Amino acid sequence: MNETMTMAIPGSPETGRIKIFHLKRFWSKCRAKKLRQVAQGSFSEEWPLDHGVLNALGVSLEESISFIYCDTSEFSDFENWIFEKNNGQIPQEKIDLFNTFFLNEKQETLSDREKVLSDDDLAFFETHGYVIIRNAVTPEQCRAAEKKVWNFLGADPQQPGTWYKPHPARKGIMIQLFHDEALEDTRRSEKIRRAYVQLYGHDRLLVTTDRVSFNPPQTETWKFSWPYLHWDVRLDRPVGFGLQGLLYLTDTKAEQGAFTLVPGFHHRLNDWLKSLPPGTDPQAEDLDALGPQPVPANAGDFIIWHHALPHGSGPNRLDRPRIVQYINWQPVKES
Repeated sequence: MNETMTMAIPGSPETGRIKIFHLKRFWSKCRAKKLRQVAQGSFSEEWPLDHGVLNALGVSLEESISFIYCDTSEFSDFENWIFEKNNGQIPQEKIDLFNTFFLNEKQETLSDREKVLSDDDLAFFETHGYVIIRNAVTPEQCRAAEKKVWNFLGADPQQPGTWYKPHPARKGIMIQLFHDEALEDTRRSEKIRRAYVQLYGHDRLLVTTDRVSFNPPQTETWKFSWPYLHWDVRLDRPVGFGLQGLLYLTDTKAEQGAFTLVPGFHHRLNDWLKSLPPGTDPQAEDLDALGPQPVPANAGDFIIWHHALPHGSGPNRLDRPRIVQYINWQPVKES
């Protein structure tokens, strides 16, 4: 690592136009990695803070890194881009909340009447590593978010020929749609937030700005290609507790490309990793041999799973698209 460059990276308390901790440090680290002045894996222990500051500002990690690597040379450009993504105004309460979390000045738990998950739900999660929250958003919220996805793609629910139209935001079944009031509305679901608070045991969490997914029925000319079973967490060190989640925007049956995972694998992952020969890429192993199961659910249902579970999707073998929104609440700092 370039020690001179490391020393030039500002500390987290240094701010710019947006008076939020860690943002300038995040930008500086990305900038240094772009210029190859620090190794790509440097500062990995700061990922919770990196995610947290972007979550507070309503921008995704993927969008932010892409902007820094491709389009900007000044920190002020990055701040201006963040303002644009927020329609010119960032709520001060979001900035204050992140700064408070950063300083460890706030942590609360839920009262019994605020809890979303029952004792049976918690026992199921402990055993299987996932839980379904039924009716996590209202039908109106769900329909509005679904409609946004259809409109964004220029597709018509009643015309299957439109479901496969090329779109620059399509990456397989993933749709690079991050910003819309309908999506923000579902992200603000109090029921979903409380479930995360219950599972983490504290409320020092911020919601991600993530994308959506549109998985149409497989045809002779359109084949499902990704994502099969995988992990979104680093596997080169012991995997601790962490959560991920998705909201079904359409009723989804098992054969409809439903979300799929390996139940209970969070209890087995670290031992399984140790059993692999040195140099093995766990992601390249035959993960289907681990016993994956689809998780069907209805529009408005939310699935939370332990990030140690291999998870993914699969071919949609029915006649309607599967549409989901990815939503996650993440700790600002590792506990």
